[in-house]
Amino acid sequence: MPEIVIYTDGAARGNPGPGGYGIVLKSGKHRKELSQGFKHTTNNRMELLAVIVALEQLKVEKSKVKIYTDSRYVVDAVEKSWVFQWEKKRFKNKKNPDLWQRFLEIYPKHNVKFFWVKGHSNNVENEKCDRLAVEASYKADLLEDIGYINSQSPDANLKLGI
Repeated sequence: MPEIVIYTDGAARGNPGPGGYGIVLKSGKHRKELSQGFKHTTNNRMELLAVIVALEQLKVEKSKVKIYTDSRYVVDAVEKSWVFQWEKKRFKNKKNPDLWQRFLEIYPKHNVKFFWVKGHSNNVENEKCDRLAVEASYKADLLEDIGYINSQSPDANLKLGI
């Protein structure tokens, strides 16, 4: 089975504000581009959601996957094992627990390695993801980022079961 290469990026116009994610998936001769925009979100949420959605696209478990992203937030959380410590502490006082929990459901199903790439440095696929993410944030059919909206309420931790 060929290796799967994924590029992701997230964007927010204002932080928070309208945002979106962009994804490029490549395997052998196959290529797929995905994007989606949201009415109210943050850049970090879109960076993480891009990775989650990309991994959820994979049909074969235990795929060998390389993920390239310009998000230190995502790369460091996983590669430095922070997210696994956050999970043990039930994400107490951590942002985006809904997305991190969703990530932790899909991540172990594959053999994933993260690579950080400098944003806006002429990496063709990263630049494509950036354009997809920004364009998605301007679309008319923006979705609500329910996890973000719920996290803004005073009893957010109760709603998330934390």
